[in-house]
Amino acid sequence: MANDIRVCDKCNFVRLKTFVPKLQKMAPDAEIKVGCKSYCGPCGKRAFVYVNGRYISAPTEDEVIAKAEPFVKKARS
Repeated sequence: MANDIRVCDKCNFVRLKTFVPKLQKMAPDAEIKVGCKSYCGPCGKRAFVYVNGRYISAPTEDEVIAKAEPFVKKARS
């Protein structure tokens, strides 16, 4: 059960060099897709990420990761 995470490479509120590794740590099994999400209005105001089809935004990349964590599917042991 892999997670689907999508981030915008044009977003002014995240740095992909730091954001993507944080997402990989949060969801090691995730398929992280990077590219324009055609969501330019909110993208110009806040950091955002799509996690399993859910749009999540916050003022900073650390806050958006904290808000996204409950929506990450955990691997069953």
